[in-house]
Amino acid sequence: MSEKDTISMQLVREALLQSCAPGAATHEVLTKVGIDSAQLESPNARVPATAYARLWRLLARRRDDEFFGMDPRKLKSGSLAFLCRCSMVQPSLADGLTSALTFLSLMLEHLPAQLVRQQSLAEIVLLEDEQDPRRAFTYFTYWMIVHGVACWLAGRRIPILAIELRCAEPDFCGDYQVMFSENLRFDRPRTRMIFSADCLDLPIKRSAEELKRFLAQAPANILVKYRDPQSLASRIKQDLRQLPAERWPETEALAQQLCMSASTLRRRLAEEGQTYQGLKDSVRKELAISWLAEPAISFSEIATRLGFADASSFYKAFRKWSGSNPGHYRSLILSHSGSDTAARRAPIVRT
Repeated sequence: MSEKDTISMQLVREALLQSCAPGAATHEVLTKVGIDSAQLESPNARVPATAYARLWRLLARRRDDEFFGMDPRKLKSGSLAFLCRCSMVQPSLADGLTSALTFLSLMLEHLPAQLVRQQSLAEIVLLEDEQDPRRAFTYFTYWMIVHGVACWLAGRRIPILAIELRCAEPDFCGDYQVMFSENLRFDRPRTRMIFSADCLDLPIKRSAEELKRFLAQAPANILVKYRDPQSLASRIKQDLRQLPAERWPETEALAQQLCMSASTLRRRLAEEGQTYQGLKDSVRKELAISWLAEPAISFSEIATRLGFADASSFYKAFRKWSGSNPGHYRSLILSHSGSDTAARRAPIVRT
């Protein structure tokens, strides 16, 4: 099976963990959704995203819980539909997210949330108590609901700059990186998602008919279509990560290394919806975000590592990539207390 549009079997096991008794019951559930239960013990097995979506719906229906029993309170069947209806009538994404987070904070006991806007950056913070953190699958399921609905409300993908989680890094998080962001950080003081505040100003223009279609296809339509790790673009990005930026080849040299003409390289990348310049910018952004989380690395050094002439050029590029300047991003990502007194907070009900 091609790895494109597939989900790791490890996420199937996570979904089953609290939602289905092992043994015959698990075999029955997997058979009903078209998943071979024999693959459960295969660490590299993958299943179609559509089959995973069917599993999600079946488990939610059987437990009457769209959150897999991962909170003391059930997120009862129909909760996603109600959340969308409440959010889509709001004028902007900021208001829509506030409505969605308010609802989830009322429904879930352990995951109250707050939307915070700080200048050019925004974050959704989970206001957890001091008990042990939830497992990674719980957090990522929450983010999948919130981010998926936000993207639908805005009519476009909302790029995530970083996700921090209180829990330890799980044995497997490759699909999570594709679904959300390469920049996942574990064992952090808080669980939060960071993105550009510009997205909050996007208008919401969704109709009842669009809502009907969205719900009919959920959750398959909010599961990211996975990139094929064997694609040309993925291979090029992996090669770029292994080299200093000053040694990145130009288009002609890269094409020669790949035993094809430059025009063929451009055409094949275009077929994957990519350009070589876009791939280089993507890797530069990944590396910049990673290095900005290390206070010992200066902005000038980051600029040099990324192949920029000076720190000013890096500042301009980072602003273009993320909507924020690197200094502001670093101060937010390194802060432990969250928002400062200048932060504009969206009032979210805490349970």
